[in-house]
Amino acid sequence: MKVKSFFNLAIFGIKTILLKMKKPILGSIILTDYCNLNCKHCAVNNINKIIYSYRDILEEMNNLYNEGIRILLFYGGETLIWKDHNKTIHDLIKKAKQIGFLIVNIVTNGTIDLDIPYADTIFLSLDGTKGNHNFIRGNTFDTILHNVSKATSSNICIYMAVNNVNYKDIEPLCKLVKNTPNLKSISFNFHTPYKGTEWLSLTNEQKVKAVNSIKSMIKEGYPVFNLYSALDYYLEDNWKRPCYQCIVSENKRRFTCGRCIEVEGLCKKCGYLFALEFSLLCRGNIRVIIDMIKTYLKYI
Repeated sequence: MKVKSFFNLAIFGIKTILLKMKKPILGSIILTDYCNLNCKHCAVNNINKIIYSYRDILEEMNNLYNEGIRILLFYGGETLIWKDHNKTIHDLIKKAKQIGFLIVNIVTNGTIDLDIPYADTIFLSLDGTKGNHNFIRGNTFDTILHNVSKATSSNICIYMAVNNVNYKDIEPLCKLVKNTPNLKSISFNFHTPYKGTEWLSLTNEQKVKAVNSIKSMIKEGYPVFNLYSALDYYLEDNWKRPCYQCIVSENKRRFTCGRCIEVEGLCKKCGYLFALEFSLLCRGNIRVIIDMIKTYLKYI
């Protein structure tokens, strides 16, 4: 992370804590809900199969920046499917940088070419070792690792959604990331049970085992992007929701924190650790702030 970006974000954090602001800093734009996969844990893909226009996305990018957003993520569906005439994800990332966003990241399932050096971080979904990943996402594991091997930048962070099928894969996946060129880090979320995916929810015992595995990997020096001190708050279910510092935008609609906020009772079952971390950070949790400084400077 550039020093200038770090200090700008630090100033935002200090003001948020001291003034108890609810102003967002992280914005996510959904480019399309169209996806080339049909993953078992996903309930938001291929509903309308709409690819939103470059004009509308650009307008929203400018709106978000003018409202103070400085960290931008592009999501899908499958993000890399997005195209509007001659515009692709490469054009969106470059434009976001020109507008002034300090950090521009994308999320992808990794089945399409990953040579995207302009992105600060590519969050690439890999949901366990080969057998469990392919069970959840289809026969894509080898394709993803092949695309990783072809990338020219090491800006890829594996993005694992932990559920009751793959929770024992945390340690082997951390080892795979550490030993695979072009993979910089790994980030974990826990399954959020949208309607129809409840069967993938972890029991409390499984959550404890998963959290302890993540903490163990961090202690052992594996490149884990999550904040160590925030994980206990997840187990204790002791954090404020929604996270007002994060917003999601889709087709001119805004959602505080994430789209799950509109599903009754789902916010309480949230497994998105970044929302937990931002919530704790912006409330001035000292342990989490220290972990954030150490972790973000290393992996962003």
